Amino acid sequence: MTAVREDTVVETRPATRLRPWMLVTAGMFAVAWGGNEFTPLLVMYKLDHGFTQVVVDTFLFAYVLGIVPALLIGGPLSDRLGRRPLMLPAPFIAVVGSLVLATGPDSAAWLIVGRVLSGVALGLGMAVGGSWLKELSTPDRDPSARPGAGARRAAMSLTAGFGIGAGVAGILAQWAPWPSALAYVVHSVLALATGIALLRAPETRPAVSKGERRSLAQDLKIPAAGHRRFLYVVAPVAPWVFGAAASAYAVIPALMTGRSGSVPVAFSALLCMIGLGSGFAIQAVGRRIDTPRNARAVAVALAVLVVGMTVAAVASHALTVPVSMIAAAILGCGYGLALVAGLQEIQRIAGPDDLAGLTAVFYSLSYLGFAVPAVMAVIAETNPTLTYPIMFVFGAIVAAASLVLVLVKWRRHLPELSEAR
Repeated sequence: MTAVREDTVVETRPATRLRPWMLVTAGMFAVAWGGNEFTPLLVMYKLDHGFTQVVVDTFLFAYVLGIVPALLIGGPLSDRLGRRPLMLPAPFIAVVGSLVLATGPDSAAWLIVGRVLSGVALGLGMAVGGSWLKELSTPDRDPSARPGAGARRAAMSLTAGFGIGAGVAGILAQWAPWPSALAYVVHSVLALATGIALLRAPETRPAVSKGERRSLAQDLKIPAAGHRRFLYVVAPVAPWVFGAAASAYAVIPALMTGRSGSVPVAFSALLCMIGLGSGFAIQAVGRRIDTPRNARAVAVALAVLVVGMTVAAVASHALTVPVSMIAAAILGCGYGLALVAGLQEIQRIAGPDDLAGLTAVFYSLSYLGFAVPAVMAVIAETNPTLTYPIMFVFGAIVAAASLVLVLVKWRRHLPELSEAR
């Protein structure tokens, strides 16, 4: 009887503990929160701190200057040194970024520094954390994990962090005291807690011994980025990931500033949450659409983006609350589908030695989409005949052209077929 009771205790104990992959998702959630908490505050920096639309859109893009190097260097380095040494600092860098943003709301230089630091943290979280999470979501480490669980968990943790971070920041900036600082303090506490918890996550890729290491230049090369499946299927959809997201929660809220009553910051946060909430919710559908036999998931994502850009053109002309919310929702769905479809393709193409590196290349291409608001603002300012509705129509045409390319390469260069040859 005693042995039976002891066995029962041993069997039930693991169910009460956090699984290692949950610790990594928490870290990714925290750095994503820090990366996007700034977005709904763009309206506040314009109205309360005197920055122009071009400048605030430049602030939005500035953190790409931290993201891309962190992705392209951190990802391959984690294949060389292990996941823990590169990912563990990320939440603490995010804390520093938030504190810098909190202390310099009237300084463009200070805000850019804070954004770059937030970008470094997010870049490490996306490339290194995503690879670490994928390796912790394999059947030998997590028997409950289904195929593709790593990509879905990475996409959902990032999207949840982006959305909740933006929502909380917008609410605090609109109605709470210290609108320029409180949201960043809240995030700092969260990131610090998750960073401490992340210390318990186990390593999944031991460091390569010095005798077996290649040169750093060789490690930074990512041969899988030249895979034709990546070039013809993944690369065409990648910039649309955050191009769609930035359109939903940066461009449309800016256009709606004078049409959102007395709560422009809260309305900006609402559009962020609608866009990212839609992206989060549809990722479960994206898992079912995805198949290794063709590019169906990428094609569906691009088709939704064509619709989203078209509706955004209508919204930017009508400037009504209901239409802007519908546009944000459709663009958010396109973002979510494109993100999870791209990650699924990446994890099929990449080998164990370049998973983090190829993930970094995908995210670097996807973050080019954050240049969209600044580019559109400059065009609108320098050439008034090219209005936002016209630019969104052009976006729909480019998305349709991307869709045609993907359809042409529908079944070509599949990783399984390449290996068979």
